[in-house]
Amino acid sequence: MTSKEEGKNQRGVQTSYVSALIGISLVLFMIGLVVSGFLGLDNVQTQAKENLQGDLFFKPELNVSDIKQIEQELKTWKFFKEVTYISPERAIQEFSGSDQNAEEILTIFEGENPLPPTIGFKPKAAFASKQGMQEIKDALLKAYAMEIDEVNYDEASVDSVNLGFRQFVLLFLSVALLLIVVAIALINNTIRLSLYSQRFSIKTMQLVGATSSYIRKPFLKRAIFQGLFASLLGMALLMTLFFALNNVLDAIEITYTWMNFAILMGTMGLLGTGLTLISTWLALNRYLKRKLDDLY
Repeated sequence: MTSKEEGKNQRGVQTSYVSALIGISLVLFMIGLVVSGFLGLDNVQTQAKENLQGDLFFKPELNVSDIKQIEQELKTWKFFKEVTYISPERAIQEFSGSDQNAEEILTIFEGENPLPPTIGFKPKAAFASKQGMQEIKDALLKAYAMEIDEVNYDEASVDSVNLGFRQFVLLFLSVALLLIVVAIALINNTIRLSLYSQRFSIKTMQLVGATSSYIRKPFLKRAIFQGLFASLLGMALLMTLFFALNNVLDAIEITYTWMNFAILMGTMGLLGTGLTLISTWLALNRYLKRKLDDLY
């Protein structure tokens, strides 16, 4: 082989390597979108559950200081995300929606506020279910049987939040599974095509006596590097997209905790290295088992 042909072959190998790297990066970017969407959906679900509202109504003889004492005690309970004392003035303001309407209501009742002081609570996401809210209600009535007159919350809202998200999650997971299967197939084909240009080099090393493990070693090392670098590129594309959405569209705000960021980065890194390693191993075995005449 002349130096010109060797240079041409080397450029072909480099081109196929770069093409494979870009292709894997784009596939990992797509997988990252699916994973980040799932993590974001989980955050939205948590926020929706923790925005459910319940109210405690107390017996008429209970004074404000006793109610505020109960408020402080409830803040230490494991069930609640938020516990707030609601004065009669605030209650009528929220009920009427404006100062003018509040004054009209007070006029109707001859200046006397008809709404009693209450405590509003928002449950933690783990208890924002039909069973969880019932558990909260039972615990409250047991602990404050002499003080609480009624525990009120919208059961329909509780059922709606849980059922709606459950159906959406199932749909999302179905689409995500399909996309991941397609992504795996794309990475496998990309690796096979990148090794196709080196099939004669692989077979030549085998014919001169190189063992299969010796031949695989440099390719598998490169696969690890390729997978990690593709993961970083895919993550960079993902962060660029999130940054653009946050800054261009005012209605969209994408935020992730460090834990979610670590999960996303770890998932993309593991998938990147794992899939490139497995695909490279399978493609190498295919060329190692073939006869020389079958490579043409």
